[in-house]
Amino acid sequence: MDTSDLKIFATVARCNGMNRAAEALNTVQSNVTARVRALERKIGCALFDRHSRGVALTAAGRRLLPYAEQILHLLAEAQHAAKDDGEPAGTLTLGSLESTAALRLAPVLSRFVAACPKVDLVLRTGTTAELIEAVWARRLEGAFVCGPVDHGELDIATMFTEELVLLAAPGLTSLDAAIGASDTRIVVLKAGCSYRQRLEAFLAKRGIQSPRLLEFGTIEAIFKCVGAGLGITLLPRSLVARIGQEDRLSVHALPRASARAETLFVRRRDALASSALIAFLDCARRDAAGKARALPGSARSKAGAATATGSDGRARKGANTPTSRRPARGASHRA
Repeated sequence: MDTSDLKIFATVARCNGMNRAAEALNTVQSNVTARVRALERKIGCALFDRHSRGVALTAAGRRLLPYAEQILHLLAEAQHAAKDDGEPAGTLTLGSLESTAALRLAPVLSRFVAACPKVDLVLRTGTTAELIEAVWARRLEGAFVCGPVDHGELDIATMFTEELVLLAAPGLTSLDAAIGASDTRIVVLKAGCSYRQRLEAFLAKRGIQSPRLLEFGTIEAIFKCVGAGLGITLLPRSLVARIGQEDRLSVHALPRASARAETLFVRRRDALASSALIAFLDCARRDAAGKARALPGSARSKAGAATATGSDGRARKGANTPTSRRPARGASHRA
């Protein structure tokens, strides 16, 4: 099989049509159709069912597609590896929770851009579930997500530790009052958000199984709605301080078991760690270690410093992957 035929096949599968694939490949539809039919003759079976709205993969096509995608990715990665001489350059596409981007990544990005001017950095935000799926699908080289994460094909490294707090309208003086005053309406991001799942689990333990729901697309909107008394939410305490919302909300501490949240960096174990990615993670670990040293009396800071120092030390030894942490037994896939 010719790799160019596999590329056309994979593009048709992704676009669900010959015309749309031709547009994506900047060629004519007749060329795409001819190449697909040639591939089908070579393999000896149909790869697509044709219909009026486009095409759909046959059973044989569905079996071939992951192999085609893996071959194409390996070829692209081989070319990238050959060009990577150790100097960070090219495009680095990463993902992050919106809260992590707002709270943690500004100084990291500033340091990285100054240190690696030849890198074009793309940062995409999403929920933990969305980001893990994008890393697995190779659309992102890695992503900052909320733990726990249990995925045998992902390399997982602890980057930051956050204290989660329950946020409610101003004037509410206790956790019970905050939960009761809002008629147990939660103000959250879309499904797949880790903080939303943690809040739902916390309320379920208190006997509230199906809270009413207000779903928004940004953290800013969540802050405004909670401050207006429309419901409660769950977010990192330091994010509240960073955005300057302390006077507009009431902030309630959670039991220790519910308050701790680790921000993890995840990437595929079998993927190349480019020089750009290694340099970025070095900047992130240095920032985490610096913040930990700024709080010498905190047990959490000591743990964070140990994690950052250990990870940084192993990364410097030249393994072509970030330091991984094996997930704890029983950790959830839903992070």
